[in-house]
Amino acid sequence: MISHASSHINLEKLSECQLIIGYTFHNVEILEKALTHTSCRLENNFSNERLEFLGDAVLGMVISDFLYKALPESTEGELTKIKSVVVSQSTLARVSAEAHLKDFLSVGRGLHESSFFPKSLLANVFEAIIAAIYLDGGIDAATHFTMRYLQKEIDTVCKNQHEKNYKSILQQYSQKEFGITPNYKVLQQVGPDHGKLFEVGVLLKANEYGKGWGKSKKEAEQVAAKETLEMLSQDLTEKDNTTLSI
Repeated sequence: MISHASSHINLEKLSECQLIIGYTFHNVEILEKALTHTSCRLENNFSNERLEFLGDAVLGMVISDFLYKALPESTEGELTKIKSVVVSQSTLARVSAEAHLKDFLSVGRGLHESSFFPKSLLANVFEAIIAAIYLDGGIDAATHFTMRYLQKEIDTVCKNQHEKNYKSILQQYSQKEFGITPNYKVLQQVGPDHGKLFEVGVLLKANEYGKGWGKSKKEAEQVAAKETLEMLSQDLTEKDNTTLSI
């Protein structure tokens, strides 16, 4: 049940929320603030905007610390790429939904009457909860909550990175940046049936990117995905002097 700003979230709802997220607040008012969307600012005189700001920083530190210690042989670029997927808006919105945080949100009338919540709102409330737990119980409590919901995502991304699954990495990146899934197209195949070679190309937003050859379509797709990631990295470098490490 989504609360409207006309009344504060009641203690019963706050207690239920604490039970679900696995943390009991010493100061329950900070939880109420974390669950109050900015659309309620004029009615409640507070919102979770500042907590979102802090939560983003705490989240980044927790994930960076974990990756730094868990992947001692990974480069700075590799760690950055893994982190970017883990803390992406799509990932945070999904784990926020898993935590049922929207059921406890206090929102303004316009959002209250809508059946759809944008990903940004869901991701922001997750970050606000991280900040609230950090302020109430310290970094260990915030870390425990964060890893409870993001450990599985980290494991998945790290596994893909370790195996150099370029198709998976490209899919995660393109969904995060462009909101689309890459398409693969067989451009040509040559050779006898017992020794065919395939050339595959990658399509993103109807534009052709990397191409690759392989003894199977799957192998060619991996090569094409790797080349596409390299092309995207070059685009980023030329655009704003940043690099997508592969």
